[in-house]
Amino acid sequence: MDYKGLAEELVKKCMNKGADQAEVYIESGRNLRIRVRNGDIETVQEAATHGVGFRVFVKGKMAFSSCNDFTNQALENAVESAVRFASNTTPDENNVLPDDKGITKIEGLYDPQISQVAMERKIELAKKVEKLAMKDSRITKSSGASYSEGEGEVFLANSNGLLKSYKESGCGFGVSVVAEKGEQKSTGGESCSRRFFSDLKPPEEIAAKAAKDAYEMLDPQMVNTQKTSVIFDPDVARAILGGILAAVNGERVLQGASFLRDKLDQKIASELLTIIDDGTRPKGMRSKPFDGEGVPTQKRTIVDKGVLKGFLYNTIAAKRARVKSTGNASRGGFTSVPGIGAHNFFMAAGNSSPEEIIKATKVGLLLRSVTGYGINPVNGNFSGGASGFWIQNGKIAFPVKGLTVAGNAFDMLNAIDMVGNDLDMNRSFTAPTFRIKLLQIGGK
Repeated sequence: MDYKGLAEELVKKCMNKGADQAEVYIESGRNLRIRVRNGDIETVQEAATHGVGFRVFVKGKMAFSSCNDFTNQALENAVESAVRFASNTTPDENNVLPDDKGITKIEGLYDPQISQVAMERKIELAKKVEKLAMKDSRITKSSGASYSEGEGEVFLANSNGLLKSYKESGCGFGVSVVAEKGEQKSTGGESCSRRFFSDLKPPEEIAAKAAKDAYEMLDPQMVNTQKTSVIFDPDVARAILGGILAAVNGERVLQGASFLRDKLDQKIASELLTIIDDGTRPKGMRSKPFDGEGVPTQKRTIVDKGVLKGFLYNTIAAKRARVKSTGNASRGGFTSVPGIGAHNFFMAAGNSSPEEIIKATKVGLLLRSVTGYGINPVNGNFSGGASGFWIQNGKIAFPVKGLTVAGNAFDMLNAIDMVGNDLDMNRSFTAPTFRIKLLQIGGK
């Protein structure tokens, strides 16, 4: 099917039905998911999908509709519904569509070989990673292993003359296992996702990490309530970055629902902290040539050596703020209107190895797991359940569970005094190991 031609025609149809401005967003793709447990195949699911979303503006009023039926009558009904719905919404002078016809050139978004790899090989990959993880005698149960892949194409057209498209692909596999000792049970898991099948890590590496995460948390101890150094492992980066990302959402800032709303161009953190959002990284899992409404993506420094340098905007939020879109319109697919989101969002690496950070910590916590919300984006408060390893005299002494950690975002960010060199740029939301000099820990 000529989706580009269809997108153009559907924009015209929206305008002919009474829209002042119109956007058509088409997705076409294929997804595969394989699930294995105890060496047996539980599920193999493959589906081809396509759908289209219509966003229209009528006298400043916005409405949206979508459908996955590409017959003429279904498309006609969806267009008519969108235009009709607009009469029931509130007008907003900021309801506009972008007009930037540029596209950011990015290498490595699509692997045509993924679909050519034999199904048997993909099933065997899931079986093998599970089998390898179960080889350790301390591992007693499997929670299952999986392989998944997807490939698709996006087409976007609007009444300002935009007509853009790109192809993308992705694949990944992982495993989760349980270690037991007496009445104790501890789970561990690991996965790997890449744009290209040939870039996936060896199953031996994934299996070893999953097994280790499970068995090394056996025989945990409890420590006293205290203030101490806390080292954040890359696996718990979301506990810090998630709250920061939500707080730099331009819509939140406009609503006053961000603890960073009045901090632009001010120091909010240690000079060791730099945070970047990069939609242009080659082979990046969330890289795209344009965002969810057609604005070219870019690489932006959000926090530069502790100073807040910018927020994330889509077109409408940017117009409300009297700034330009930053290319951060995000979509959950053809069934949703653009929101605001990051691309490849990460804390820049430092100069210390994780081993050096541990060695430099006389007493402290190596944080490996956090439950709860992390940093609250509205008020900046931080709290959550915690587990990991207790450090004594620069060495890991024993595992700990059942702790709590709490603090304030500004105090925490300014107390970052060591940053690791172990940044994994294959993740789209990540940080290296880093240390906060003092943080409140709740224990016994």
